[in-house]
Amino acid sequence: MDAAGRLNDPARTVVIERQEPVFRGYFHIDRYVLRHALFAGGMMERPLTRELLERGHAVAVLPYDPVRDAVVLIEQFRIGALGAGLGPWLLEIVAGIIDTGETAEAVAERETLEESGCRVMALEPVARWLSSPGCTSETVALFVGRVDAGAVAGVHGLADEGEDIRPLVVPADDFLAMLDQGRLDNATILIAAQWLALNRAHLRARWLEDTRRATRPG
Repeated sequence: MDAAGRLNDPARTVVIERQEPVFRGYFHIDRYVLRHALFAGGMMERPLTRELLERGHAVAVLPYDPVRDAVVLIEQFRIGALGAGLGPWLLEIVAGIIDTGETAEAVAERETLEESGCRVMALEPVARWLSSPGCTSETVALFVGRVDAGAVAGVHGLADEGEDIRPLVVPADDFLAMLDQGRLDNATILIAAQWLALNRAHLRARWLEDTRRATRPG
């Protein structure tokens, strides 16, 4: 049996003895009291208490212009960075929460326009992961979005959500140099940069060929 099969073994039981709300605000926090199956067999004798942050599921997008061979990054204030003692303005990629009834692709297109001013012309799915499974159920679905970075300017974001976002056009070589130099300091942008480093040449060639095909006469 492979590792995935062992991880998904239905014999691994979780018994939730109690679940209760702890906090309701910008985020929700619930407290779980539970017992789970043990690797050595049987169940935990004493229950485990854990708090779980519920904030929905997120989509992230690395806007990439294959013609200019450049990415569009954003800068914005982040309370987590402030609390960690880092500079509170982070260099990030586009991201947003999936609302009820939305697809990840629709959120990718909406958030890219809202945060960078760019319209997505194509989406390349990359990965989906748990952002911090020790404390939250949030997942992140990452895409690379094809954009035209030529008109990037100004400040973006929704005022009623307190957003103040500045987009920046960065040559892909410079972006990947920032990765090599350890200058990217949040997980989403790191994963996006690593994926682009591995797949940039192939993705760029494919998207440029798509453009050539679309512009060929007849």
